[in-house]
Amino acid sequence: MNEAYKEMAGRLIVALDYPDAHQAKALLQELEGIPCYMKVGMQLYYAAGPDFVRELKTRGYKVFLDLKMHDIPNTVKGGAESITRLGVDMFNVHAAGGSEMMKAAMEGVDKALQSDASLRKPLVIAVTQLTSTGQDMLNQEIGIPGTVQDAVIRYAELTQAAGLDGVVASAQESGMIAEACGKDFVTVTPGIRPAGSDQGDQKRVLTPGEAIRGGSTYIVVGRPITGSEEPRAAAESIIKEMLNA
Repeated sequence: MNEAYKEMAGRLIVALDYPDAHQAKALLQELEGIPCYMKVGMQLYYAAGPDFVRELKTRGYKVFLDLKMHDIPNTVKGGAESITRLGVDMFNVHAAGGSEMMKAAMEGVDKALQSDASLRKPLVIAVTQLTSTGQDMLNQEIGIPGTVQDAVIRYAELTQAAGLDGVVASAQESGMIAEACGKDFVTVTPGIRPAGSDQGDQKRVLTPGEAIRGGSTYIVVGRPITGSEEPRAAAESIIKEMLNA
């Protein structure tokens, strides 16, 4: 396993979107040895809890805890402190919660780090607009005027000003985010679908290669791997496409 492969595999985040730990562990067995990130979202976390996150860390994986916190600043501060104590490598909040809420999340991280020198600072990122959000939904239902891209850039700039490390956005917006916030600002991009695969409920999608070429720092892939009859082969194929981008 060469360094280029390791580096690119580390930019692939596999979404463990399962209803229980048993099914998630079956996938881990299939992917054993691939040094990718693992994403634990609401469904799995609410079912398996922090112990499963600790198990992933024991197995040597980096973990993105995808709970999208969005609440009053003090509540998010407490949640961020607890998440940091759990030892995850990345977690997120909603940028729509505003700058004070995002700053409070960073205060929670700092509080945990100050109390335990063995902890490492996680990447803290903010959701701009979900990849299931289209133009009509943004304007007519959420009530935000302008284009989806305008809203994403506005939230990205707000996130950076609040001191966070990056954002969650569609890979279609990665280049614009880098232009607005700099190339060191992290972009985590879900809605990734290999060529020819089903888009499902995603609206703003790109292939793995397109995402990497466009400037995505990390790509999140769920169903094209977890729903595959050969998940290891699917993951390897995606990493190969990333390497060739």
